[in-house]
Amino acid sequence: MIQKKLVSIVLAVVVTLFLTGISFAGTLSEIVKRGELRVAVQSGAAPYAFIDKNGVHAGSMIDFTKGMADSMGVKLKVLDFDWDGLIPALLSGKADILAADMTPTLKRALKISFADPWIHVQASIFTKIGASFQTLADVNKPEVTVGVLLGSTGESIAKKYVPNAKIKSYKGGGRMIISALLAGHVDAGVNDDLAVLTALPDYPPNSIRLLDKRLGQGKDPLSFAVRHDSVNLLQWINLYFQTIRSNGNYDKNIAYWMEGIEWKKDH
Repeated sequence: MIQKKLVSIVLAVVVTLFLTGISFAGTLSEIVKRGELRVAVQSGAAPYAFIDKNGVHAGSMIDFTKGMADSMGVKLKVLDFDWDGLIPALLSGKADILAADMTPTLKRALKISFADPWIHVQASIFTKIGASFQTLADVNKPEVTVGVLLGSTGESIAKKYVPNAKIKSYKGGGRMIISALLAGHVDAGVNDDLAVLTALPDYPPNSIRLLDKRLGQGKDPLSFAVRHDSVNLLQWINLYFQTIRSNGNYDKNIAYWMEGIEWKKDH
Protein backbone atom coordinates (compact mmCIF):
# COMPACT_ATOMS: atom_id res chain seq x y z
CA MET A 1 0.00 0.00 0.00
CA ILE A 2 2.78 2.39 0.94
CA GLN A 3 4.64 1.57 -2.27
CA LYS A 4 1.54 2.29 -4.35
CA LYS A 5 1.13 5.63 -2.61
CA LEU A 6 4.76 6.54 -3.30
CA VAL A 7 4.34 5.63 -6.96
CA SER A 8 1.21 7.78 -7.16
CA ILE A 9 3.02 10.72 -5.56
CA VAL A 10 5.99 10.39 -7.92
CA LEU A 11 3.68 10.22 -10.94
CA ALA A 12 1.79 13.28 -9.74
CA VAL A 13 5.03 15.23 -9.34
CA VAL A 14 6.26 14.20 -12.80
CA VAL A 15 2.96 15.21 -14.43
CA THR A 16 2.97 18.53 -12.56
CA LEU A 17 6.51 19.31 -13.64
CA PHE A 18 5.70 18.36 -17.23
CA LEU A 19 2.62 20.56 -17.35
CA THR A 20 4.47 23.38 -15.61
CA GLY A 21 7.23 23.15 -18.21
CA ILE A 22 4.64 23.48 -20.96
CA SER A 23 3.16 26.53 -19.21
CA PHE A 24 6.59 28.13 -18.76
CA ALA A 25 7.39 27.74 -22.43
CA GLY A 26 3.94 28.87 -23.48
CA THR A 27 4.29 32.64 -23.68
CA LEU A 28 7.54 32.70 -25.65
CA SER A 29 6.45 30.03 -28.10
CA GLU A 30 3.02 31.65 -28.44
CA ILE A 31 4.64 34.99 -29.38
CA VAL A 32 6.67 33.34 -32.12
CA LYS A 33 3.66 31.34 -33.34
CA ARG A 34 1.47 34.46 -33.29
CA GLY A 35 4.13 36.48 -35.11
CA GLU A 36 3.59 39.45 -32.80
CA LEU A 37 5.09 40.73 -29.56
CA ARG A 38 2.52 42.72 -27.58
CA VAL A 39 3.99 45.33 -25.25
CA ALA A 40 2.13 47.46 -22.70
CA VAL A 41 3.51 51.00 -22.32
CA GLN A 42 2.48 54.33 -20.91
CA SER A 43 2.95 56.85 -23.68
CA GLY A 44 3.61 60.38 -22.52
CA ALA A 45 6.67 59.36 -20.54
CA ALA A 46 9.47 60.60 -22.80
CA PRO A 47 12.22 59.62 -23.21
CA TYR A 48 11.01 56.18 -22.11
CA ALA A 49 7.91 55.89 -24.33
CA PHE A 50 5.82 58.54 -26.08
CA ILE A 51 4.00 59.48 -29.29
CA ASP A 52 6.32 61.63 -31.41
CA LYS A 53 5.53 64.49 -33.82
CA ASN A 54 4.90 61.96 -36.59
CA GLY A 55 2.25 60.20 -34.53
CA VAL A 56 4.27 57.03 -33.95
CA HIS A 57 5.57 55.42 -30.77
CA ALA A 58 9.14 56.36 -29.88
CA GLY A 59 11.48 56.26 -26.91
CA SER A 60 14.18 54.22 -25.28
CA MET A 61 11.92 51.35 -24.28
CA ILE A 62 10.20 51.34 -27.67
CA ASP A 63 13.58 50.86 -29.35
CA PHE A 64 14.47 48.10 -26.89
CA THR A 65 11.21 46.24 -27.56
CA LYS A 66 11.61 46.73 -31.32
CA GLY A 67 14.98 45.04 -30.95
CA MET A 68 13.34 42.21 -29.02
CA ALA A 69 10.68 41.73 -31.69
CA ASP A 70 13.30 41.76 -34.46
CA SER A 71 15.38 39.19 -32.59
CA MET A 72 12.30 36.98 -32.24
CA GLY A 73 11.46 37.43 -35.92
CA VAL A 74 8.03 38.90 -35.13
CA LYS A 75 6.22 42.24 -35.40
CA LEU A 76 5.93 44.65 -32.49
CA LYS A 77 2.51 45.77 -31.27
CA VAL A 78 2.60 48.65 -28.77
CA LEU A 79 -0.43 49.02 -26.50
CA ASP A 80 -1.07 52.24 -24.52
CA PHE A 81 -2.42 52.22 -20.98
CA ASP A 82 -2.64 54.60 -18.04
CA TRP A 83 -0.17 53.79 -15.28
CA ASP A 84 -2.75 51.99 -13.16
CA GLY A 85 -3.80 49.91 -16.17
CA LEU A 86 -0.37 48.49 -17.01
CA ILE A 87 -0.29 45.57 -14.57
CA PRO A 88 -3.94 44.58 -15.26
CA ALA A 89 -3.19 44.60 -19.01
CA LEU A 90 -0.31 42.19 -18.45
CA LEU A 91 -2.24 39.92 -16.10
CA SER A 92 -5.26 39.77 -18.41
CA GLY A 93 -3.09 38.56 -21.31
CA LYS A 94 -3.61 41.67 -23.42
CA ALA A 95 0.17 42.20 -23.34
CA ASP A 96 3.14 39.84 -23.16
CA ILE A 97 5.57 42.35 -21.67
CA LEU A 98 5.13 45.41 -19.46
CA ALA A 99 7.66 48.02 -20.63
CA ALA A 100 7.42 51.10 -18.42
CA ASP A 101 9.63 53.13 -16.12
CA MET A 102 8.49 50.88 -13.29
CA THR A 103 10.45 50.10 -10.15
CA PRO A 104 10.31 46.46 -9.04
CA THR A 105 8.89 46.31 -5.52
CA LEU A 106 8.00 43.40 -3.26
CA LYS A 107 4.32 44.33 -3.46
CA ARG A 108 4.29 44.46 -7.28
CA ALA A 109 6.29 41.23 -7.44
CA LEU A 110 3.40 39.42 -5.76
CA LYS A 111 1.49 39.92 -9.02
CA ILE A 112 4.15 40.00 -11.77
CA SER A 113 7.75 38.92 -12.37
CA PHE A 114 10.44 41.51 -13.02
CA ALA A 115 13.41 41.07 -15.34
CA ASP A 116 16.86 42.26 -14.28
CA PRO A 117 17.01 46.09 -14.04
CA TRP A 118 17.89 47.82 -17.31
CA ILE A 119 18.65 51.23 -15.76
CA HIS A 120 18.78 52.95 -12.36
CA VAL A 121 17.26 56.33 -11.48
CA GLN A 122 16.67 58.29 -8.29
CA ALA A 123 13.52 59.94 -7.02
CA SER A 124 13.64 63.71 -6.59
CA ILE A 125 11.52 66.69 -5.63
CA PHE A 126 11.24 69.51 -8.12
CA THR A 127 9.61 72.93 -8.00
CA LYS A 128 9.54 76.27 -9.82
CA ILE A 129 12.55 78.48 -10.10
CA GLY A 130 12.07 81.21 -7.51
CA ALA A 131 10.01 79.07 -5.12
CA SER A 132 11.11 79.36 -1.51
CA PHE A 133 11.54 75.59 -1.05
CA GLN A 134 15.15 74.66 -0.38
CA THR A 135 14.94 71.53 1.79
CA LEU A 136 12.62 68.58 2.44
CA ALA A 137 11.49 70.33 5.60
CA ASP A 138 10.28 73.27 3.50
CA VAL A 139 8.12 70.95 1.39
CA ASN A 140 6.93 68.77 4.27
CA LYS A 141 4.20 71.15 5.43
CA PRO A 142 0.36 70.90 5.37
CA GLU A 143 0.03 74.00 3.20
CA VAL A 144 2.24 72.54 0.45
CA THR A 145 0.69 70.43 -2.35
CA VAL A 146 2.92 67.84 -4.02
CA GLY A 147 2.05 66.31 -7.40
CA VAL A 148 2.74 62.64 -8.11
CA LEU A 149 1.72 59.97 -10.62
CA LEU A 150 -1.10 57.71 -9.44
CA GLY A 151 0.21 54.28 -8.42
CA SER A 152 3.85 55.19 -9.04
CA THR A 153 6.86 54.68 -6.78
CA GLY A 154 7.04 58.47 -6.61
CA GLU A 155 3.62 58.48 -4.95
CA SER A 156 4.72 56.12 -2.16
CA ILE A 157 8.04 57.94 -1.79
CA ALA A 158 6.28 61.30 -1.42
CA LYS A 159 4.01 59.87 1.27
CA LYS A 160 7.07 58.57 3.10
CA TYR A 161 9.39 61.58 2.87
CA VAL A 162 6.90 64.48 2.94
CA PRO A 163 4.00 62.95 4.91
CA ASN A 164 2.74 66.30 6.16
CA ALA A 165 2.29 67.73 2.67
CA LYS A 166 -0.92 67.33 0.66
CA ILE A 167 -0.37 64.67 -2.02
CA LYS A 168 -2.23 65.17 -5.30
CA SER A 169 -2.14 62.22 -7.72
CA TYR A 170 -2.39 62.45 -11.50
CA LYS A 171 -2.98 59.85 -14.19
CA GLY A 172 -0.63 59.90 -17.17
CA GLY A 173 3.05 60.65 -17.71
CA GLY A 174 5.51 62.72 -15.71
CA ARG A 175 4.90 65.78 -17.86
CA MET A 176 1.46 66.09 -16.30
CA ILE A 177 3.09 66.89 -12.96
CA ILE A 178 5.36 69.51 -14.54
CA SER A 179 2.41 71.11 -16.33
CA ALA A 180 0.40 71.11 -13.09
CA LEU A 181 3.32 72.76 -11.31
CA LEU A 182 3.69 75.52 -13.92
CA ALA A 183 -0.08 76.05 -13.92
CA GLY A 184 -0.04 76.56 -10.17
CA HIS A 185 -2.10 73.47 -9.32
CA VAL A 186 0.71 72.04 -7.14
CA ASP A 187 3.67 73.58 -5.35
CA ALA A 188 6.15 70.79 -6.05
CA GLY A 189 6.37 67.39 -7.72
CA VAL A 190 8.02 64.02 -7.14
CA ASN A 191 9.34 61.88 -9.99
CA ASP A 192 12.61 60.22 -10.94
CA ASP A 193 15.37 62.71 -11.70
CA LEU A 194 16.01 61.43 -15.21
CA ALA A 195 12.36 61.87 -16.25
CA VAL A 196 12.40 65.45 -14.97
CA LEU A 197 15.76 66.45 -16.45
CA THR A 198 15.01 65.08 -19.92
CA ALA A 199 11.66 66.92 -19.97
CA LEU A 200 13.05 70.34 -19.03
CA PRO A 201 14.00 71.40 -22.61
CA ASP A 202 10.30 71.17 -23.53
CA TYR A 203 9.40 73.91 -21.05
CA PRO A 204 10.36 77.58 -20.73
CA PRO A 205 14.01 77.98 -19.73
CA ASN A 206 14.77 78.57 -16.07
CA SER A 207 11.27 77.54 -15.01
CA ILE A 208 11.90 74.33 -13.03
CA ARG A 209 14.63 73.14 -10.70
CA LEU A 210 15.38 70.00 -8.72
CA LEU A 211 15.93 70.28 -5.00
CA ASP A 212 19.49 69.27 -4.15
CA LYS A 213 18.29 66.51 -1.84
CA ARG A 214 17.40 63.26 -3.65
CA LEU A 215 14.89 60.93 -2.02
CA GLY A 216 15.53 57.41 -0.80
CA GLN A 217 18.74 55.48 -0.37
CA GLY A 218 20.80 55.10 -3.52
CA LYS A 219 19.24 54.71 -6.94
CA ASP A 220 16.08 52.83 -7.84
CA PRO A 221 16.09 50.14 -10.56
CA LEU A 222 13.65 50.13 -13.48
CA SER A 223 12.67 46.77 -14.97
CA PHE A 224 10.52 45.17 -17.64
CA ALA A 225 7.96 42.67 -16.36
CA VAL A 226 6.05 39.56 -17.44
CA ARG A 227 3.43 37.27 -15.92
CA HIS A 228 4.60 34.75 -13.34
CA ASP A 229 4.08 31.85 -15.73
CA SER A 230 6.24 33.41 -18.47
CA VAL A 231 9.53 32.11 -17.09
CA ASN A 232 11.19 31.42 -20.43
CA LEU A 233 10.22 34.87 -21.71
CA LEU A 234 11.72 36.41 -18.56
CA GLN A 235 14.96 34.52 -19.13
CA TRP A 236 14.96 35.54 -22.78
CA ILE A 237 14.57 39.24 -21.87
CA ASN A 238 17.54 39.01 -19.49
CA LEU A 239 19.59 37.34 -22.22
CA TYR A 240 18.55 40.04 -24.70
CA PHE A 241 19.88 42.79 -22.46
CA GLN A 242 23.09 40.85 -21.81
CA THR A 243 23.54 40.55 -25.57
CA ILE A 244 22.97 44.22 -26.41
CA ARG A 245 25.18 45.31 -23.53
CA SER A 246 28.01 43.25 -24.99
CA ASN A 247 27.54 44.39 -28.61
CA GLY A 248 27.22 48.09 -27.82
CA ASN A 249 23.56 48.57 -28.78
CA TYR A 250 22.55 49.21 -25.18
CA ASP A 251 25.07 52.04 -24.83
CA LYS A 252 23.87 53.57 -28.12
CA ASN A 253 20.28 53.56 -26.88
CA ILE A 254 21.17 55.18 -23.54
CA ALA A 255 23.47 57.78 -25.14
CA TYR A 256 20.76 58.82 -27.61
CA TRP A 257 17.67 58.78 -25.40
CA MET A 258 18.95 59.40 -21.88
CA GLU A 259 22.17 61.36 -22.17
CA GLY A 260 21.49 63.66 -25.14
CA ILE A 261 18.73 65.78 -26.62
CA GLU A 262 19.16 65.04 -30.34
CA TRP A 263 16.09 62.84 -30.16
CA LYS A 264 13.97 65.94 -29.56
CA LYS A 265 14.86 67.17 -33.06
CA ASP A 266 14.20 63.78 -34.64
CA HIS A 267 10.94 63.10 -32.83
